Amino acid sequence: MPTSTPQTNLSHPALHRPRLPLVMVAALGVVFGDIGTSPLYAFKETLNPEHGVPFTPDSVLGLLSLIFWGLMFVVTLKYVVFVLRADHDGEGGILALQALAAGAVSKPPAGRWLVQGVGWLGLVGAATFYGDSLITPAISVLSAVEGLEVEAPGLQPFVIPITVSILIAFFAVQRKGTGVVGNIFGPVMLLWFVLIGLSGLWQVLQQPQVLAALDPRHAIGFLLHHRAQSLAVLGAVFLAFTGGEALYADMGHFGARPIRLAWLFIALPALALNYFGQGALVLGNPAAIDNPFFRLFPSWGVLPMVVLAAMATVIASQAVISGAFSITAQAMRMGYLPRMQVVQTSGHSIGQIYVPTINWLLMVGVLLLVIGFRSSSALSAAYGIAVSITMVTTTLLTGVVAWRLWRWNRLAVLAGVLLFALVDVTFVTANSLKILQGGWLTLAVAVGVMLLFTTWGKGRRLGLAAAEAERLPLEPFVRSLEAHMPYRVRGTAVFLNADADSVPHALLHNLKHNQVLHEQAIVLRVLPCNTPRVDARERIEAASLGSGVWVVTARHGYMERPDVPEFIRILAYQRGLACDSMTTSYFVSRASVVDAHLPGMNPLRRALFRWLQRNAGRASDYFELPGNRLVEMGQRG
Repeated sequence: MPTSTPQTNLSHPALHRPRLPLVMVAALGVVFGDIGTSPLYAFKETLNPEHGVPFTPDSVLGLLSLIFWGLMFVVTLKYVVFVLRADHDGEGGILALQALAAGAVSKPPAGRWLVQGVGWLGLVGAATFYGDSLITPAISVLSAVEGLEVEAPGLQPFVIPITVSILIAFFAVQRKGTGVVGNIFGPVMLLWFVLIGLSGLWQVLQQPQVLAALDPRHAIGFLLHHRAQSLAVLGAVFLAFTGGEALYADMGHFGARPIRLAWLFIALPALALNYFGQGALVLGNPAAIDNPFFRLFPSWGVLPMVVLAAMATVIASQAVISGAFSITAQAMRMGYLPRMQVVQTSGHSIGQIYVPTINWLLMVGVLLLVIGFRSSSALSAAYGIAVSITMVTTTLLTGVVAWRLWRWNRLAVLAGVLLFALVDVTFVTANSLKILQGGWLTLAVAVGVMLLFTTWGKGRRLGLAAAEAERLPLEPFVRSLEAHMPYRVRGTAVFLNADADSVPHALLHNLKHNQVLHEQAIVLRVLPCNTPRVDARERIEAASLGSGVWVVTARHGYMERPDVPEFIRILAYQRGLACDSMTTSYFVSRASVVDAHLPGMNPLRRALFRWLQRNAGRASDYFELPGNRLVEMGQRG
């Protein structure tokens, strides 16, 4: 079967790209929405009386210090400074990182355990990210709409319907692409960061003593004085960092530099000022603890901020949804998921894509969460565990890349990984306290995704191994035909094949059952390229094997449809072949792996693999083959 994995880089003219400031603003609308809306609920949750921490000025300063230095260490130092360096052909995300690490350990003297460990870390990180992609839109939008209750408690019955309506509209607009979405949402997020920063600054000016929290000793002192409650509190503090993983997951959409600059000069200052402003507010008015974010604003400004917060939280959801699209595409290319429709939405960035199947599945899951949990406080119990596990896997894989690929000092890498991993594992432990209260949900999603990954990956490998055992070299086969030429019929037959050097299964079956060969037989391999468009001179590569048999490689850019009939027309024009469209037939093989070729898979996983096979995208649709001239043959592997 033909694959859709980009594997060719062709030289092309420099593409026109938007100016850096415009890209930074667009990135605000896609990448930073999740972490940018954390002030809506994070600080409030750290002050939750259920944690058992008494409300005192020292406890407020300690919590603020934990949040600030967590932002500096986890997000700024780890993700912005180090992880964003792991650029895999412009792509980011846990599977891109896994691919880099796998390439780094593929050469000796790496042990088998290291290779397998890298593979499992990537899959675990990707699976937990899907859990995050479900919970983030639900908690973000719901927490914003709940702001209506601050000034109008009578609107509480309308919170769920309004949230559901907003989320449906959000998922419906995804088909426009992240570039368009970012251009629309970017200015909104810029306004959001400006307003939350200024509102926080105003309160800090009223209570400047809150700046004492910049001293990390307040964070350390808090943990030492509240040992029994520290894990529960750290689980709430972690809510301020969720969304940090999206900086790397969405790198392919905008590039590392715009993301770094937008974080350092816009997002981070605004977030720090807002958190300190909330702390200053509750120091001066402890009654504001019920919703310190919205209490930052005067009564006349609450409703406009609720509207803006609703828009910002919709945008917050964009960060993880875009990341889910990227991870899905990467998983398909790496053989962990079956083919799904992937829509390229940008002419200047290969990472800007839309995956309809994932979009609608996430929408259904998110709506069920909102209807089931009904409040952001209830959802917070399910939030964090998946993200924290993703962060652990990111740390370990980045360490492998720094050690084996970047060739950094081994001791320095070890020290850095241990330090980052210690912090990450601490947050995993803290969030594990929430498992029974709702954290089990995201873990269940992650386990389900892992089952899909491993089942499809193993079944596909076994199927390819079985097909390889039956592989026939193409050139000797053509020479054998010359000695025993079958009956030739008029017209052209195009056989799609992933391998230019082997005989397509469809060709073998056609000869076996029909006992004829067309006057012209074309073995066609289609290669997607990491460029928007392919130069016409480089699109078609063809060689004649004699007896009317041709081997052709057709290349297309990621902004171009893999239109096989058009490739054949170009070939006919360039080579002077007589290829009448009405007498050209297309042959494809649809692989079907039998149970006998799935050793070691239990009945449940065999049934799951067969279901995935039946529902995988059809090659005929992907390659735009005409249905009235298409012959699809089964292939038992």
